[in-house]
Amino acid sequence: MKLFKKALTHKSFSNSKSDVSSNERLEFLGDAILDSVIAEFLFQRFPYEDEGYLTKIKSKIVSRRTLGMIGHEMEIHKVLRYNRNRTIKLETIEGNAFEALIGAIYLDGGFESTRKSINSHVFKKYVNLNQILEEEIDFKSKLFIWSQKNRLPIEFDVLKEENNGTSWTYVIMVLINGQEYGRGTGTSKKKAEQAAAKETLELIGED
Repeated sequence: MKLFKKALTHKSFSNSKSDVSSNERLEFLGDAILDSVIAEFLFQRFPYEDEGYLTKIKSKIVSRRTLGMIGHEMEIHKVLRYNRNRTIKLETIEGNAFEALIGAIYLDGGFESTRKSINSHVFKKYVNLNQILEEEIDFKSKLFIWSQKNRLPIEFDVLKEENNGTSWTYVIMVLINGQEYGRGTGTSKKKAEQAAAKETLELIGED
């Protein structure tokens, strides 16, 4: 109980009390734990995406704005100890307290318990992953979201890979559940995949 009380104590409160510690050290720990859990979650959720894409989505989830929103929706301010006589941006310290709570859960119950709490409680209740993805959306990602929702496997098949001496040309076809859909051409695999995904989204009425 003492651990969780500390997680909900902002430095503006602890600075005025000689025998009270703030949640800053727990926030540091919680930040690292949260980072690790989210990295594993995204690694499993998006098996076809590269490191750059996963990093971009992770940074959205652990941003100050998102964590502040989670803390606010959890109504952490109702139990947060802070100096109400000072002008403090509440969502910021709620987000910090949320991280501190993650640190406290880890120290109290270990990594597995913390991972389950984040995945089953925080993600399901407070994180709109689809909305976060839509902010960074591209055609390929949108197609993968659709495929996961409909439980249909998707493949990007390279039909042509040609070098004319000065540049490359790629032709890629999308297969959904083994069936042929859109095709795309580009000077890189990524561009060809985007074009193929765009045509496929049009064909399935998701453009």
